[in-house]
Amino acid sequence: MTDTAANPVKPKAALNAKRSFWLKQLHQWHWISAAISLVGLFLFAVTGITLNHAASIPATPVVSEQTATLPAPLVERLEAFPEETTDPVPDAVARWASDALKVSIAGRPTETAPDEVYVALAEPGGDGWLTIDRATGEAVHERTTRGWVAYLNDLHKGRNTGAVWFWFIDVFAVACIVFAVTGFGLTWLHARQRPSTWPLLGLGLLIPVVIALIFIH
Repeated sequence: MTDTAANPVKPKAALNAKRSFWLKQLHQWHWISAAISLVGLFLFAVTGITLNHAASIPATPVVSEQTATLPAPLVERLEAFPEETTDPVPDAVARWASDALKVSIAGRPTETAPDEVYVALAEPGGDGWLTIDRATGEAVHERTTRGWVAYLNDLHKGRNTGAVWFWFIDVFAVACIVFAVTGFGLTWLHARQRPSTWPLLGLGLLIPVVIALIFIH
């Protein structure tokens, strides 16, 4: 009698143990991915709004300009530089620009002509350039900034942000995917006790689909 009574309990106990295992795993990965992606998620959500309303947010560009003269030995070094090339400037010239104008041009491609070396210096939230007259050595550096909103918007788009930010976006995206997938798993496991779960989840899918089909042309 005891064995017969115990047998129906075993499948239920096994099912509860399996459910507890997945709940523990999903909760752990959910909070870890949330912790990793929380700040980035907040940043990308806010800049999603600012990008959507970019035309309504005023921005006053600030332009600054610096000039300096390349020392004669470095002017002579540029004489040996190809007349038309996209190669970076010689290392000595790049070091001089860093010291004299506080600008990093090492390894950057140039637009070199017989009379001038031009280096584009685009950055998040702004733009810039440096020109060097190959005959006189006169260097002009101009920088334009458009404020913090433009800077954060460019971080959102990954515009002119470099390799490290490029990889950060990928890692952040993976963390968000883990956060979403584990959230869906937790939703699935708790749906039986929460009758509104699937209608709300379906609504979250239906709204963007309807908007895309009806209002986007």
